Amino acid sequence: MTELKLHEKHLEKYKSGYPLIFKEAVIGYQLIESSGLEEGSLIKLTDEKGKYVATGYYGKQNKGIGWVLSKNEKESVGLPFFQKKLYSAIEKRLGLYNNPKTNAFRVFNGEGDGIGGLTIDFYNGFYLINWYSLGVYAFKSHVIEALKKCVEFDGIYEKLRFEGLESEHPDGFVTGTEAKFPLVIKENGVSIEVFFNEGAMTGIFLDQREVRRAIRNNYAKGKDVLNTFSYTGAFSVFAALGGAKSTTSVDLANRSKEHTEHNFALNQVSLDRHQILVEDVFNYFKFAAKKGLTYDLVILDPPSYAKSKDFVFSAEKDYPELLAEAIKITRQGGIIVASNNSSTITLEKFKQIIGKGFNIGKARFEILEIHQLPKDFRAHHLYEESNYLKVVFLKRIK
Repeated sequence: MTELKLHEKHLEKYKSGYPLIFKEAVIGYQLIESSGLEEGSLIKLTDEKGKYVATGYYGKQNKGIGWVLSKNEKESVGLPFFQKKLYSAIEKRLGLYNNPKTNAFRVFNGEGDGIGGLTIDFYNGFYLINWYSLGVYAFKSHVIEALKKCVEFDGIYEKLRFEGLESEHPDGFVTGTEAKFPLVIKENGVSIEVFFNEGAMTGIFLDQREVRRAIRNNYAKGKDVLNTFSYTGAFSVFAALGGAKSTTSVDLANRSKEHTEHNFALNQVSLDRHQILVEDVFNYFKFAAKKGLTYDLVILDPPSYAKSKDFVFSAEKDYPELLAEAIKITRQGGIIVASNNSSTITLEKFKQIIGKGFNIGKARFEILEIHQLPKDFRAHHLYEESNYLKVVFLKRIK
């Protein structure tokens, strides 16, 4: 096991249980990196005198160079370790496993459940493992064997969310029975299509489950709804089932239209009052303003970073302008659901971004409610970035 010494100024943070190993915390990291340390290597973190602090693994990703696994020097990182972590995580999700109206949720959430760089989601009998670095992928055999011991399953799939290596399995299938895509899942009684064979995304963002329910139950009835960056239209379907007068779904991706149509059809909702447009959101804002189109409920859930033919969108830089454009077509007394999933933007910073957007839009607002990650997306109490989701329901009062 390779020993890495921690700088004195970061020592207390790691003694308290901080999960991310970042290079600035490690003494002489440049020399260690050039020494050819292999990703997946177990590392022993010590103070400058060599006294044990924690055990972790070396795995480079955009957040850091690895994750802490244990603060017990005698704990072995083998199959029993992973089985214990998975079993503990599954036990915390028993309420969701027993929910007849929902069969898609997160089972294991990285550092929140004790293994950074690894997530596992459940989709109606199938498990999807996401590996975020070559380092955590080195433990693949242990993780899969542990999962097989802890749960019953139809099939297990994987997605490699790091560069330089592709899954050795077609469509990421690992073991069990292969799924027939699209696979239909239920979320709070609503049917949605998912697929593991169309790139990194699966057709639904599971972390927005409570937001979709709030829109259906509390905000949609009788409203004209605009869903921007609509992807497969899940927000629109929930709004329609909540009694929306109309919905308009706007997304630049061509495939979004077909997926959205399928999700409406799955829930026996006619498209008579529901429009699906393949269009750049900023262009649609200009079109709507020009035509005098306005909405009671506008949903803004942009990616942290997106690139179209004419424009590069960065949430931190461009969200205020996006919000200002949305305000122009939101009726007075209307609701804007502003969402951000960047781990580098805190809730307080996002509130400042919202304030800036309303200043640009020359409007005032009232915060009605705030959502962050649901309970199955367990965050780490010492690592603020792990609670990345921020969704603010805003009422336009002027």
